[in-house]
Amino acid sequence: MANERIGFIGLGVMGRPMAENLLKHGFSLTVHNRSQAPVEALVAQGAARASSPEEVARASDVVITMLPDTPDVEAVYFGPQGIMNGVRAGMLLIDMSTVSPAIAQRIDRAARAAGAQSLDAPVSGGDVGARAGTLSIMVGGDAAAFERARPIFEAMGKNIVHIGDAGAGQITKACNQVVVALTIEAVGEALVLAAKAGVDPAKVRQALLGGFAQSRVLELHGQRALEGRFDPGFRLRLHRKDLHIALETGEALGVPLPVTRLVHDTIREMVEAGRGEQDHSALMAYLAERAQTRLAPAAD
Repeated sequence: MANERIGFIGLGVMGRPMAENLLKHGFSLTVHNRSQAPVEALVAQGAARASSPEEVARASDVVITMLPDTPDVEAVYFGPQGIMNGVRAGMLLIDMSTVSPAIAQRIDRAARAAGAQSLDAPVSGGDVGARAGTLSIMVGGDAAAFERARPIFEAMGKNIVHIGDAGAGQITKACNQVVVALTIEAVGEALVLAAKAGVDPAKVRQALLGGFAQSRVLELHGQRALEGRFDPGFRLRLHRKDLHIALETGEALGVPLPVTRLVHDTIREMVEAGRGEQDHSALMAYLAERAQTRLAPAAD
């Protein structure tokens, strides 16, 4: 409901437009971020500022976090001025970061112990979906908490699915990231094979879009690769992190993920070579470089 007081922590590439959409839908918002520029921008739009995660929690009925990695989430929730120091009965905690399922379950246990509720609700759709309010949101946690959060999610996304218990949202996001990464690899290999054989990869992409190989990765990222345009929508270093989470989860469950590991290791090579800030579609260009060919026209 729009009369819920919402706190939002983490105003990066994804978090800031998500928070802006909440303001546009009439929610009262208190924000916190390590860097102050996005805080200033949101305050100018009507948000209140807080000096710590604990202060956000004390000012809010619902707290949303959108942070880079598991250690960041752990520090924001359980650190010296963390969210859990300000939690009270009846609150709802929603972590929309992409992190380990184990931290989602830890937050859920701590919330329940305080008489509060929690949801893990990672998203897919990139910065474009965040700005447009069309994110896909994968939710784990209590069904009643999900229904309470539904109006909040609807301000930020379109495809909103309650998956199951605490941690189920993060498992789903790990599955999503495996599919996306392996599809980028597959599309890249196909286009590079065509280019190396002297066949126009743009025409190959056009033909594949009309058949069973059609995908959003082929449509959008295939075009990016053909244009040589790798400004970040989703950074390689973050996809490497997400695949690491998937591999850790698979190892814990006894699920071998051999192709995921291969793609993870290729992306790790790119990150270690200083390319971690590129879009994850740059994997296709890397494959072309290794084959000593190119997908995009040479620069004039």
